[in-house]
Amino acid sequence: MEFGLFAMPSHPPERDLREGFEWDLQVLRWLDELGYSEAWVGEHHTVAWEPNPAPDILIARAFAETKNIRLGPGGFLLPFHHPAALANRASLLDHLSGGRLNFGVAASSIPTDQKMFGVPLSETRDRMRESLDMIIRLWTADEPFVQEGRFWTISRPEEEYVVFAPYLKPLQKPHPPIGISGLSPKSDTLRWAGEKGFIPMSLNLNASYLSGHWETVEAGAASAGRVAKRSDWRMVREVLVADTDEEAWKLAIEGTMGRMTVDYSLRLINHFKALDFLKHDRSVADSDVTIEYLARTSWLIGSPETVARKIEELYEQVGGFGTLLALGFDYADNPKAWRHSLELLANEVKPRVAHLRA
Repeated sequence: MEFGLFAMPSHPPERDLREGFEWDLQVLRWLDELGYSEAWVGEHHTVAWEPNPAPDILIARAFAETKNIRLGPGGFLLPFHHPAALANRASLLDHLSGGRLNFGVAASSIPTDQKMFGVPLSETRDRMRESLDMIIRLWTADEPFVQEGRFWTISRPEEEYVVFAPYLKPLQKPHPPIGISGLSPKSDTLRWAGEKGFIPMSLNLNASYLSGHWETVEAGAASAGRVAKRSDWRMVREVLVADTDEEAWKLAIEGTMGRMTVDYSLRLINHFKALDFLKHDRSVADSDVTIEYLARTSWLIGSPETVARKIEELYEQVGGFGTLLALGFDYADNPKAWRHSLELLANEVKPRVAHLRA
């Protein structure tokens, strides 16, 4: 099993933007030093708790200050970008990284993001699919073409003069690995991931829903004559490791993890009427879905021994996965605790679950 990080990235709304950026950059440097395999950085435009409209800026800086870790957007909100512009930016980023870029994509689930760009919810998934199809074609085609879609038109133009010719393609061939996340049990995006061979990423839901995620990925793969590999499956969870269970509980419940859950995550999930996704049993009352409930039933928090046991339980519940992505939180006010958690996860938890091979 590999370990990585999924950074939304999240910060308390009062955090200065530059300070938040520097915290994220520091965490990415720590991950590289500690041997984590990958990290993903999200994109949002109207969310005070997730203030990063340009993940590629952070990623470009981090590539210059890391050596081995793979980094990528988690993901670019494709409905809000022209596919040719994004294809070119990502190509350059892949070269700057020496081929360490992962390319995560998403449709956008935030209504205010959609309103800012004038993109209705009914179009977001179609825009994502059309855009990614165009991006891949720009990355892989050598011959001139024109592709007219419903939302965009792109072309690989013929040379008119010797100095004018398309030249931007990724360093990785045929292109960087593509990742896509899913939420609902029968997620259409996860079925698409299976169909196309993209990396499927399951967000931090109760394990009772996640086995359905893999069934959806497998169904998509089968429809295209492929066999999905569980080793490709990424699992995103809240993770905090400390020397004792009691210390980890306090750091999680009373720290930024707990505050963000109360002030943002639970409110957001309530808005979308999706609390059932967090319940280990649908009979649990909505009022009982608290941070303490989540800490007991979903979060991977505790001593190294406890967290290793919880990872193994999650692994068995869902039937196996390849990479655990710890959800990123802003512990800039207590950086030693977060650094220590990352160290314990890499050095003490990972060896304890090395036998879990999807």
